[in-house]
Amino acid sequence: MGSLMSRPDFSKRKSFPGTHGGSIEGVLRTADAVERIPAILFAVLLFGVSLISIPASWQQAFLLWGFFLADWALLRTLPLTGKSFGPAKPSTLLLAFLRLPFALLPAPWLWIFQGLGSVLVIYGFWIEPHSLRVTRQILSSPKLPAETRLRVLHLADLHLERITERERQLNRLIHDLQPDVILFTGDFLSLSTVYDPKSWADVRTILKDWHAPLGVFVTTGSPPVDPPEVVEHLLEGLPNIRCLHGERVSLTRDSLQFDIVGLDCSHKPHVDGPKLATLVGEGSHSGFTLLAYHSPDLAPEAAELGVDLMLSGHTHGGQVRLPLFGALYTSSLYGKRFEAGRYQLGNTTLYVSRGIGIEGKGSPRVRFLCPPEIVLWEIGGE
Repeated sequence: MGSLMSRPDFSKRKSFPGTHGGSIEGVLRTADAVERIPAILFAVLLFGVSLISIPASWQQAFLLWGFFLADWALLRTLPLTGKSFGPAKPSTLLLAFLRLPFALLPAPWLWIFQGLGSVLVIYGFWIEPHSLRVTRQILSSPKLPAETRLRVLHLADLHLERITERERQLNRLIHDLQPDVILFTGDFLSLSTVYDPKSWADVRTILKDWHAPLGVFVTTGSPPVDPPEVVEHLLEGLPNIRCLHGERVSLTRDSLQFDIVGLDCSHKPHVDGPKLATLVGEGSHSGFTLLAYHSPDLAPEAAELGVDLMLSGHTHGGQVRLPLFGALYTSSLYGKRFEAGRYQLGNTTLYVSRGIGIEGKGSPRVRFLCPPEIVLWEIGGE
């Protein structure tokens, strides 16, 4: 059994991950500026980077430049094949700088590692982001009848730009898994497509196929990605979807009774925590309570309030993970504390999904050691 953790006071903090003006916004503005560089100047810039690493050998510099240009070509081809739709230049420049340390190696190791880098680029941008997986979890609770089982499918971070094979596979899996309840914890769109009518239509096409006997419930994600007026439009006329804006819903199936609490995410625990306390206080403390909330940063508050299961996303598991270290970046107030997977805080179980999609604007459309997932829960009594 995990222990409860202390709750820092974030009320004096001025910047919050996942909000307008967050720390990542400056990085994305820089990426936008890189993408605006004319193609011929960008090619010259890449050659300049190759000269930094191998100033004494024009031949080796040209060969390294060839690897940079190959990365650029691979990333520019992604939208043409309908894989992903991000700008190519920011990611290409980042990859060029990541290749530089290995350019200092002597031949043939220099070229072996550069070739391996190209393999990783193909895997991280072309393969893993589309390798959607089903993660299965089991939870037993003394608050539920022993003979009953509830199948809850947790979806997170769709981040749709255009419908790809990943989204088509998602809907096939939902149909095959036949869950009793579907919960989506926010981020319908990508930062690149928040106000794109074609993306809105594509999101609605995907959502129309989400059905479950006890209902499909969604909550909003990060405010820049899920503005209220956009979410309202996305869900308009979809009777199969119910959006929980600070609501508690009681569901019953046979002898099994449980409550779902859905809360809009401001990414400010000192703001959302009191709202959650009001919602949880409205219900029976003896009943099973499931919280759907976009970010894991409200987990300490949920644990103090006795929530049984909290389902979140937002971190994407980091998208890029290193062996033995894990996520490089989580966009969480708690850093790597809740980066991905299952956690136990007292009697509260938290699961942070790696999500389905990938972030937009100038961020890399990449996943490495962090494949997209949907999570199927089997919940029953002890």
